[in-house]
Amino acid sequence: MATKRFAVINGPNLNLLGTREPEIYGSKTLDDIAKETQEKLKDQNVEIEWFQSNIEGELVEKIQQLSTQDLTALIINPAAYSHTSIAILDALKMTPFPVVEVHLSNTHLREEFRSTKITAKASTVVMEGLGSHAYYMGIMSQLL
Repeated sequence: MATKRFAVINGPNLNLLGTREPEIYGSKTLDDIAKETQEKLKDQNVEIEWFQSNIEGELVEKIQQLSTQDLTALIINPAAYSHTSIAILDALKMTPFPVVEVHLSNTHLREEFRSTKITAKASTVVMEGLGSHAYYMGIMSQLL
């Protein structure tokens, strides 16, 4: 069975998971989530590359680099950029593979501005409100 390759991109402030608003985002760090996700998928023959940046241009450049690779899918948590970034939307539209957008919290239960997701227009699947399981579920959605 061929290895399925995934990239996971995380946007601004996700480097502070575990300490930033744990009542909303939980107490796990991004590293904890990556290890937990990898462990859950250990029997699935997957390879996962993780990337995080607080800088919009770096996220766009990473998406552009990945668009030339043979990936099964891209999992992205654009964080606050999901509500504002046309640049990330445009980069996501150029990818030749499915895009799964994930959010730890249910953004529709939060401030009104968070319910608009510009980047979701380039996504095959959007998952939110699943906490740290969103990444695992996002990958699994592309393995079924």
